Amino acid sequence: MELFTPDFGLIFWMFVAFLILFLVLAKWGWPVIVKNMDSRADTIDKGVEFARQAKESLDNARAEAQKYIAEAQKQQADMLRDAAKMKSQIIEEAKNEASAEAQKVMDAAKLSIEQERKEAQKQFRDEVSAFSLEIADKLVRRQLKQDGEQARLVNSMLDEIQKN
Repeated sequence: MELFTPDFGLIFWMFVAFLILFLVLAKWGWPVIVKNMDSRADTIDKGVEFARQAKESLDNARAEAQKYIAEAQKQQADMLRDAAKMKSQIIEEAKNEASAEAQKVMDAAKLSIEQERKEAQKQFRDEVSAFSLEIADKLVRRQLKQDGEQARLVNSMLDEIQKN
């Protein structure tokens, strides 16, 4: 049972050895350990602070990227809207130009038709006049074949001239 009940001397020397070890550690060991732990804690704190700053920077960069994306989308929408307006305007101008050109062609066609109609009327009148003169000539020749008729016609013409 000696192993379970130590002597007073053993306990005393164990206590003295523990006290010396404690004082040596307290004087030289603990300050180094505490200093290293404080240094490590500072390093960890700095790492945490750096990570927080990095997260803030990343969040700011994301927000700025979103802002640029939104601005780019707005510009794209504006450009598409302007392109649609230009398309409509160009189509409208083309329609107007086509209408104006069609109107010019129609006016030219009407003028040409009118000129051709007048020319046809003049030609018709000329032909009718020529036919009338031919008919009149033939009638007068037939009637003037008789000698008495020629004299009567000459006398009636002279009477008309004298009256005027």
